[in-house]
Amino acid sequence: MKTLSETWFAEGYVDFELKKYTLLAYLKEVNKYFNENKLYPQLSEVIFHYNNLMALRNNKKYLQEQFPKKLTGIQIRQLQLLYEQIIEDDEMMQELEDIINYSADEIKTTISSGTAIYEFVEEKLTIFPVGLVPLDSNEGYFFLSEGSYRNTRVYQYKLSIFEKHDEKFRAIRTEFLDQWTRNIANSYENIKSELLKLRRDLPNPAVYSIETDLSFPYDETLLPVAKRRLVRYLSTAA
Repeated sequence: MKTLSETWFAEGYVDFELKKYTLLAYLKEVNKYFNENKLYPQLSEVIFHYNNLMALRNNKKYLQEQFPKKLTGIQIRQLQLLYEQIIEDDEMMQELEDIINYSADEIKTTISSGTAIYEFVEEKLTIFPVGLVPLDSNEGYFFLSEGSYRNTRVYQYKLSIFEKHDEKFRAIRTEFLDQWTRNIANSYENIKSELLKLRRDLPNPAVYSIETDLSFPYDETLLPVAKRRLVRYLSTAA
């Protein structure tokens, strides 16, 4: 899938109609994936582009002082703009502002479509602990099952905290371990027991099951939504 660069709105010839059709072609591709219930990485990308445009629009005064200049790059973490000076042109500044305003509205509509799917999938997830939960649940395992629940994928997870713009966030790192066929004789508790016999690096891990009755695209939707849902679940429990 063709993606937009971080500075697509200011690259090359700054023309409203040109940028409009560039954006609409991109969003058409994104919505095609959303229509197939495939969320990632497309949803993360459109949210990034929207936040990028909002940062520019909210700093309009700064832009007016700095423009007209040619945008050459973005340091995402600090959201600092790097510029290369060109001839002053008020018309170009207005054109860029029109592009930003139009694009922000169009991208916001697409984000709404993606987040509606995300929320639907998240609502269909059920999380519960398997056995006793230790005091420290920042590292452990989770079982992910969909549809008939017969096939259970097992992952090891580890939570970490990172800071961004003076705020703290929780991130999750996961590793796929194996897949078990679940039945009456092979319950979640049995899978947990077998797992602990095979892997002794975590003697007393937290173990959770994540289930859904429905089937969704696994790598593009179910797994990333389940991971984010687990982070929220553990953060609430903590």
